[in-house]
Amino acid sequence: MLEQGDFRPVTLEDREFFARHYARYPQTHSDNTFTNMVCWNHFAHYSFAFVEKNVILASTIGSLTRFRPPIGPRNPALLRSLVRLASDLSDNEPIVLIDTDTARWMQETCPGLNLVPDRNHFEYVYRSDDLAQLPGKNYLKIRNQINKFRRNCTNTVEPITAENRDEVMSFLVKWCEWKGCENDPVLAHEKEAVFFAVEHFTELPLRGLLIRVDQKIGAISLFECLNDNTGLVHFEKGLPDCEGIYKAINAETAAVLAQEVTYINRESDLGVAGLREAKLRYHPHHMVEVYSLKRDS
Repeated sequence: MLEQGDFRPVTLEDREFFARHYARYPQTHSDNTFTNMVCWNHFAHYSFAFVEKNVILASTIGSLTRFRPPIGPRNPALLRSLVRLASDLSDNEPIVLIDTDTARWMQETCPGLNLVPDRNHFEYVYRSDDLAQLPGKNYLKIRNQINKFRRNCTNTVEPITAENRDEVMSFLVKWCEWKGCENDPVLAHEKEAVFFAVEHFTELPLRGLLIRVDQKIGAISLFECLNDNTGLVHFEKGLPDCEGIYKAINAETAAVLAQEVTYINRESDLGVAGLREAKLRYHPHHMVEVYSLKRDS
């Protein structure tokens, strides 16, 4: 029987454990990644249980805890135990971010479960070659904006390393000042997450790129391989000094990942209208669909 006491906090020391487990059970959604959990731990307070060779994740925001479905060999008894525990401890949406295959298995195992699509957390997945090369009419406007950026702004691209990490931190301070992070709770949490990622860059499975404009950092990206055929872009930040720099760092990141993977996951839009439009403008190849368990009210 799964119990609340089986869960313990996710920490940096758990990296190798998650790397081993995810090598056997590759993930497709960014929220489950070790990088995401430790970077956003200050906000979502991730914990996990390892039971019957399954990892079960939970996050607690404020006083509300929600769970993820088991990651590991299919175990109907464990699933039923999780549904009971989550229903006792959570609200009317006790299990979230359920991938399509797992949703199908859950409904077969526990007929009558009410699983509903969570569109705000669908993740956008693109062909890496499309983002790197921006081919055809669909990408004409974006290509033109990048070409304008390259004509008007003297720029160079380099990897993020231990040697330039302090400069990256200074860049992020400027980015936060421009965005007004201190006055926006969402951006304030994102500031903590991206600062943690850079501070612990060598302890995480992260890589990064930066673009310098007139020798000063104007944009960065932080990314990793999500699974064998998909890269994942966790963070992408830019200053407004040179028009088109966001599209340029997007393309430069894709060019690196296109040498290794077929697809790039650029995470969800969280239901933000402007962000949704921007992600659709790049013509996703497919979406990572997820579902939530809804209890009858």
